[in-house]
Amino acid sequence: MSSSRKFEVLVSETFLKEFKSLNEKTRSVIKKHLKELENNSFEKRAKTDIKKLKGFKNPEFYRLRVGKFRIIYVIDGRKVKVTDIITRGKGYKWLD
Repeated sequence: MSSSRKFEVLVSETFLKEFKSLNEKTRSVIKKHLKELENNSFEKRAKTDIKKLKGFKNPEFYRLRVGKFRIIYVIDGRKVKVTDIITRGKGYKWLD
């Protein structure tokens, strides 16, 4: 039954700023995927995939791919902390 425990999804100011600049359709799709993170923050699913980013320990970063966007987050217990949203073209240089 522990799999039925939900994660709490928290978003950063950085994420919100970028998120608010997106069009309504894109925001709707991203919201749907963020909602799915409440149920399982590790599992790949249709039209998205989740990947643990290499080179990061304590905390471990994950990325959720939604179309051309990459949502970056960490998992802390039962909390998913969404730190940023980037486009594929921006890459992960900000993590260096």
